[in-house]
Amino acid sequence: MASTHHFQAARLFDVKGYVAVVTGGATGIGLMATQALAANGAKVYITSRREEVLATAAETHSPDLQHEMGETGGQIIALPPCDVRKKEDLQKVVDEISKKEKYINLLICNAGIAGPKAEPKEEDANDLKKKLWENESVEEWQQTFETDVTSVYFTTVAFLPLLQAAIKPGGGPHEEYSASVITISSMSGLMRESQGHFSYNAAKGATVHLTKLMSTEFQKAKIRVNSIAPGYFPSEMTAKQSDDRNKSEMPEGKIESTGHVPLMRAGRDEEIGMGVLFFCKNHYVNGEIMAIDGGVLNVVSGR
Repeated sequence: MASTHHFQAARLFDVKGYVAVVTGGATGIGLMATQALAANGAKVYITSRREEVLATAAETHSPDLQHEMGETGGQIIALPPCDVRKKEDLQKVVDEISKKEKYINLLICNAGIAGPKAEPKEEDANDLKKKLWENESVEEWQQTFETDVTSVYFTTVAFLPLLQAAIKPGGGPHEEYSASVITISSMSGLMRESQGHFSYNAAKGATVHLTKLMSTEFQKAKIRVNSIAPGYFPSEMTAKQSDDRNKSEMPEGKIESTGHVPLMRAGRDEEIGMGVLFFCKNHYVNGEIMAIDGGVLNVVSGR
């Protein structure tokens, strides 16, 4: 039976003592998730293919460098570069973390790419074929699925033992189902419009279903799997660049030009953080897809 003080936000979302791993954790949505966890006490290991962005994220955004955090902040630790499409790279990351930690409480599979773009606006079938045939390749489709779907599966599988170790005696907060995985899918995987990104939207749809499959099959290991499906957030994927703090800004007019964002703004970093902390700390949630999209899926047809 909970007393009123049990509902304090600091208590509900405190992750002191938690150990987390975030792929693609140095920029964009991955960095937002990393900051949210570190700000509330977690030790967060981040991976990326680029050594320089990993170093910048750890040096710039670790809470111990943010004086206003006091003693509430955790830690951001950059791992050696990793290509999540390669099993050998994933195993090296697992081995590296295993030297330092007995367990991890949370894995966030965030690494992803946008894939090729071709707007299917033509009404004549010959013109439509020409546009799609010439502007997309089989290799680009394969790369998109390798990064956005296949790597999510193998990253999760690689970390299963470390995740389960968190709920065993001697692990972290070893309540059943306290260990979890968050996949970063997309609102694009929940809608019927291609947005000119057939491969990306199809891949994110696959990530959504993969999340549901893993949540069911890994339940026997007492590991939860949920997904955040973001809408328009500033990242290198949407803004095409980031600044010297690894932060991006949405190009002016981009949201307005879509015509389907009711809030008429991009998502804020903190709004991703809220979703991450909810999935991390609410052990009664498993197999859910949370769209954080500003209401886009109320406007654009979904499945």
